[in-house]
Amino acid sequence: MSDIVMTSRPAGSKPAFGSSRGSAPRVAVDALCFMATPTFAVMALLTALGGGPPDVLCAAMQHGSPLGGMVPMYLLMSAFHSTPWLKLICGR
Repeated sequence: MSDIVMTSRPAGSKPAFGSSRGSAPRVAVDALCFMATPTFAVMALLTALGGGPPDVLCAAMQHGSPLGGMVPMYLLMSAFHSTPWLKLICGR
């Protein structure tokens, strides 16, 4: 089995997009970081618009948490994965 080694970039370095020093796996990781937020936002939108049958376990609970549905979960996941976008907007 191969070991996975994770390294972080130095503070002044640029992202691997468009640079020759980034390896293919590093470019893929950077791309995945940027794709998570819009993917979860679209999933929240589709779930909210599509409706669908309610979850059996969630429907049985009358006074559940307001964060108990799939739409709030997708919105929270989108917010938690928004760091790369915020760094890009702030110019880091």
